[in-house]
Amino acid sequence: MTKYKDIQNQQDKREITINKVGVKGLKYPIVLEDRKYGRQNTTATVNMYVELSSNFRGTHMSRFVEILNHYHKETIVDNLENLLSEMKKKLDANVAYIEFEFPYFIKKQAPVSREESIMSYNCKFKAKLGREFKFELSATVPIISLCPCSKEISDFGAHNQRTYVTAKIIYNDFVWLEELIEIIEKSGSSEVYSMLKRADEKYITEKSYNNPKFVEDIVREVAKKLKNDKRITSYKVEAESIESIHNHNAYAMLES
Repeated sequence: MTKYKDIQNQQDKREITINKVGVKGLKYPIVLEDRKYGRQNTTATVNMYVELSSNFRGTHMSRFVEILNHYHKETIVDNLENLLSEMKKKLDANVAYIEFEFPYFIKKQAPVSREESIMSYNCKFKAKLGREFKFELSATVPIISLCPCSKEISDFGAHNQRTYVTAKIIYNDFVWLEELIEIIEKSGSSEVYSMLKRADEKYITEKSYNNPKFVEDIVREVAKKLKNDKRITSYKVEAESIESIHNHNAYAMLES
């Protein structure tokens, strides 16, 4: 086999370290732990980076995918620290980063008919390995919010809309994605479902009307539940309401 000159390993004389260099937007199948079924297969968009020393002109892009391939059949969360350690070693880096964004699927029953359907939630893992390992879990969950002000001032009815809530957490003991999603879903005016019969629609409409929430209420409710969970060491909660009667969205954010 022909041996080619290693251009990336050439010394760079500008003496500038690059914080992150790597591959971005890679579509890749991953295996996740599923609380009910044990394992779940999904497809993630993956970003992988390392810190590039001022000594080197470039990094070896093919090695990122090569390393990821070693963990193709394993549950990804259990192997993130080993994966990042291999990135540091094979790419001669002091710091390594990896990010996964993926749909996570949960089977839900409608509240009255009990009809089953599958909900999709946009979730993320972010991990970093420098001197120590750091991991962040996040989920974005659609819920319903009904405006307390609209209910208060109207003779009948109140405007309601879909609100997207994102919770990012760092924990010291394992937290299921399902747990994080449930915390968010229980903090709005009502949950969202993939399939509803008429009895379900009536139930959700009335439940939302009797449980009005501002985005401020929602982020506080989520934060309260996260704060009371001893496994969770820090968090960030965001809520964006896709307003139905305004030409803007309502937004709130808080973090520990």
